[in-house]
Amino acid sequence: MANSPAAASPARRTPGTSQVAGLVEGWTFTLVVAAAIAAATVAILAIGGARAPAIGLALRVTARTSFALFVAAFTASATHRLWPSRFTRWQRRNRRYLGVAFAASHAIHGALIVTLASLAPAQFHDHTRMTNPIPGTIGYALILAMAVTSFDRPAAWLGRRRWNVLHTVGAFYLWGVFLVSFVGRALRMPGYWLPVGLAVTAMALRVVAWRSGRRTPATGRR
Repeated sequence: MANSPAAASPARRTPGTSQVAGLVEGWTFTLVVAAAIAAATVAILAIGGARAPAIGLALRVTARTSFALFVAAFTASATHRLWPSRFTRWQRRNRRYLGVAFAASHAIHGALIVTLASLAPAQFHDHTRMTNPIPGTIGYALILAMAVTSFDRPAAWLGRRRWNVLHTVGAFYLWGVFLVSFVGRALRMPGYWLPVGLAVTAMALRVVAWRSGRRTPATGRR
């Protein structure tokens, strides 16, 4: 089973309404999280108006929710392998839904970028003049492909091998985009070293869990 940010295995189904340790799971979780992020975005724009400062605040909020959901999905199998518990079982079982919630959050983030470019082009230019749009565009294409293939029928059409390639390559690419983006900001705003550290820790968990998985069969033969 691939460790991907936007789906569980195509063959795995998770109930949409069950709960573990008080946590909603399945598609219910995805809908609740997406609705909460959308409501927060609407509230920010309603209070601040459709002006650059309010849009900028909404962009920062959705960037954080996207990163949090991405990390939760990206580390789902690793955390369960290293620290099996009720919560990490929930996390691993719901990585598909964490991933789709991430896609929803980043779709809202993308809509805010388009809104800022339309309503405040000068501020948009100031915000993006030092950035290359190509990595982000590729990232959004991967998010769309991964979200679509998080549903059973498109996943079955794609096939398990290609599904694994898409979600594995997509996960690592998106991790790299987040890391590069945060490092660039951290050089100007030290507060961004926190998400840099979280991104590095997430990758370290993946590596440690992978190495642990490679050692386990050999240990079991002794």
